[in-house]
Amino acid sequence: KIKKIAGLGYGKINYGSIIAYLRELNLLPAIFFLKSRRDCDDALFSCPPSKAKPEIKGKLKQELNRFLQHYPHLKDHKHLSILINSRVASHHAGHLPYWKLLVEHMMNKGLLEAIFSTSTVAAGVNFPARTVVLVQSDRFNGHEFVDLTATEFHQMTGRAGRRGKDNIGFVLIFPGAHQDPYLIYRLWKSPPEPIISQIYINFSMVLNLLLSHEPDDIKELLERSFARYQERLLYGKISNWLWKSFKRHLRFLKQTGFVDKENRLTADGIWASKLRIDHPLLIAEAIRKGAMNRLSPEELAGAIAPFVWDRTQDLSFGAIDEIPDIKRFKRIFRKILKSIKQIRELKRKRGFGNPSLLFPVGVAIYLWAKGLDWDVVLRIVPMDEGDMASLVMRTVDHLRQITNLKDTHPELASSAKEAIALIMREPFYVGDV
Repeated sequence: KIKKIAGLGYGKINYGSIIAYLRELNLLPAIFFLKSRRDCDDALFSCPPSKAKPEIKGKLKQELNRFLQHYPHLKDHKHLSILINSRVASHHAGHLPYWKLLVEHMMNKGLLEAIFSTSTVAAGVNFPARTVVLVQSDRFNGHEFVDLTATEFHQMTGRAGRRGKDNIGFVLIFPGAHQDPYLIYRLWKSPPEPIISQIYINFSMVLNLLLSHEPDDIKELLERSFARYQERLLYGKISNWLWKSFKRHLRFLKQTGFVDKENRLTADGIWASKLRIDHPLLIAEAIRKGAMNRLSPEELAGAIAPFVWDRTQDLSFGAIDEIPDIKRFKRIFRKILKSIKQIRELKRKRGFGNPSLLFPVGVAIYLWAKGLDWDVVLRIVPMDEGDMASLVMRTVDHLRQITNLKDTHPELASSAKEAIALIMREPFYVGDV
């Protein structure tokens, strides 16, 4: 076993010094891939003011003022002064979508010298950079730190070199406590991993397939899937896990009254099929048990939010003294939990996963729908702005699915439509500009 020794004895990285050296060598702009959101934000404070030419500073302020006219809430962003003075920015999922849009705009205009990002940007946003800097050979997958794969490594290093400006790009492998040079060397020589099918069977898929197909037809469809093709290459015709998974989900839908003995959707199954969301059975069960009857739009938004939270971190209350009266919402939350207790337990017994339904998540969206300021909500339920924005966005997506129930649950659908309007507001949503 090769002992990892890279990075032993290294202290805190001075990113400002690295940028200064890259500037001397004409190797800017640069993308720094760091291991966490906090590292990206902390890196900004090691960057001194930029010695840019007056025309560059003037153009930066001009572009910034034009952007802020459309998104005035960003004027108070905690990193704005650093972006202006040091011409660097952090870009990760913890930031508001419009802040990330600003960073992308400035980088594409060539007005920033560096951005600090987590590895997620490697497969997403197209930043024009001359140099990519890697300070670690692992990444956080949402649960733990794992080694980079060859595909991830090539996605990161492939960002080096601006189309139409650079003949070649540069990659700087910076030594440190989280850097394994032996792994980097292997990844450099390795081709990207083969494409693996990501299809999996879930209840929403099964409900929608049964709307228009018989089980035998569905079996044939699955047999022609890319996942089945890969499975045959690896294991021959023995397994066929997709079909087995489909039948397992089908048995559960029969047991819970969404599908009848003839494999046809029941009345509940038909309207539940319109809920194309992560956990349709839990929300459908709460609806058919009456736990969501006569909820106000604000209460409905808060009631749906816990079903969409997919972050690994737990949430708790922060500024308790700022929490308004939420006793009624607490009773609603408990009623929903009671209504789905039986089906959640049955899912657990049958080996299906259940989401962790967190009360603070519901409170955050409920208070946001009630009209509390963004900053106040984040003090009451502390989380990154980007996580709150993602929570709002996914809650909106789920509420839109509930509006599809206007034929069977008109009052609920109407309340969902009103709830969307309440939570789609600045700074999460600015509207047409």
